[in-house]
Amino acid sequence: MDGGPAMTAAGAPGTALAADPEDEKWLRCAQCAASVYVPRLVRNQHVCPECGHHRRLGARERLGVLVDEGSFRPAEQVRGADPLGFSDSRPYTERLAQARRRTGLDDAMLYGTAAIGGHPVMVAVMDFGFMGGSMGSAVGETVARAAEEAEARRWPLVLSAGSGGARMQEGALSLMQMAKSAQALERLRDAGVPSVCVLTDPTFGGVTASFATLADLLVAERGGLIGFAGPRVIEAATRERLPAGFQTAEYLKGQGMLDRVEPRDGVRPLLARLLTLLGGDRTPPPAASAAPSGPAAPAGAAGRAARVPGRSAWETVRLARDIDRPTTLDYIWRICGDFVELHGDRNFRDDPAVVGGIGDIDGVTVMIIGHQKGHDTKELVARNFGMPGPEGYRKALRLMRLADSLGLPVVTLVDTQGAAPGVGAEERGQAWAISECIAGMTRLRVPVVATVTGEGGSGGAIALAVANTVLMMENACYSVISPESCSTILHGDPSRGAAMAEALRITAPELLGLGVVDGVVDEPDGGAQAAPAEAAAALKSAVLSALSGLAGLGADELREQRHARFRRQGVVADV
Repeated sequence: MDGGPAMTAAGAPGTALAADPEDEKWLRCAQCAASVYVPRLVRNQHVCPECGHHRRLGARERLGVLVDEGSFRPAEQVRGADPLGFSDSRPYTERLAQARRRTGLDDAMLYGTAAIGGHPVMVAVMDFGFMGGSMGSAVGETVARAAEEAEARRWPLVLSAGSGGARMQEGALSLMQMAKSAQALERLRDAGVPSVCVLTDPTFGGVTASFATLADLLVAERGGLIGFAGPRVIEAATRERLPAGFQTAEYLKGQGMLDRVEPRDGVRPLLARLLTLLGGDRTPPPAASAAPSGPAAPAGAAGRAARVPGRSAWETVRLARDIDRPTTLDYIWRICGDFVELHGDRNFRDDPAVVGGIGDIDGVTVMIIGHQKGHDTKELVARNFGMPGPEGYRKALRLMRLADSLGLPVVTLVDTQGAAPGVGAEERGQAWAISECIAGMTRLRVPVVATVTGEGGSGGAIALAVANTVLMMENACYSVISPESCSTILHGDPSRGAAMAEALRITAPELLGLGVVDGVVDEPDGGAQAAPAEAAAALKSAVLSALSGLAGLGADELREQRHARFRRQGVVADV
């Protein structure tokens, strides 16, 4: 097939900016119809200065905005052939020759070595201008070679996808490239080498359904159309009008399918930040200062041991629920030098009640995940009061598994009344999502440190707390049920919540004594909300101390230690 407005197997649409016939120095934006001066457009990285529409780029143009200037070194390119002797209105060989003349490429993908933010990478970029960026044998082979070289060099692989789908002129051999390229990405993941795919407009068909969505991290350009079947194909098949924004990058991020959506000029800085984080240390130095207190705290820990609180359990509950208490994001931005939030469960949507991403704590790169509440009614409602649905736990588990494959320690911050109730949550498998998150944490081969920072409510809390070391902030609470719900069940109404708080033994010192938690993180007088910076400093020190104490354990030892920790939980009276 030719490039331009021609359709590939997936039915992706064609060109986006048209030349103004009156003057070749002007282009007409297909989105806002403004005439754009070409030199200005080039300076603006081919983004319309009037409406922000992102014009499609060829492979070399893409490299110009994606990697450090002058850093790209092409590898020997893969040249496709005509395995079927295919011909429609013209022989396939003629179409290949025309595409090569038009683009200067051997096929629809160009790869080699480069640098992004000074970090060496293997990079492979697609060119929609080469037969609609369709994937034939040459593209599949290029992805495989790039992944293999990335693994051999231990360099991250950065892909840029832009495709209409399969190369129909190569028949079933084109279909086989989906398996070949998917296999290449999975082998790279097994090797612990990170991969990132930048999805651009358009990305459809066999490319989307294989390597483009199998990278560890998925970043899409703003406004790009991404999907399996193209919009024209869907409309023709269903005879229905598609909703506004359907298949755009922004729509897909809301559906949980993408980690990030960025404007073109934000992609390279984002990648540079990610590569810096991924290149950081995995363990803190042995001299990391300690803050948690208690007999089970990491070796060398200091602080007030099992201090009996001067307030009642009910007062502690009220402090833990205080709307001014620091949230997970408040703590993250105080304890991390940098943090890149990642989004989506890759299944249904992005749940804002759980936040997570890659951050560094004093140079130690971690995957940090937690429940997120808010400080006002608007934010609390938007975050569902920190009560995740199934997709929140699936997002958390996805990020934990990513951390596991990249060798990143996992740090979780627990602060939730519990998992979200409701018909929708039950229909989408709330119990299954929680159980899979709990089970998934037991299998992680990296250190896991959890801290209950506010409320630790029921299964919604322990789903993020199956850790090697479990800490609690001094004024947090952790329980199988809320005191009010316990009162309702046992006494018919919530009025005896305060008494149930005492009976359930839900405060940090009590749970330390029961062996449920391993250490208590001191808070300033008046609670963490009275001095958030001081509370964050104590939390940071405690987490680093816990990670330092786990640093000498191998993958099997970490799993076994975690298993033994929870195996001994509970009190039984054998007859």
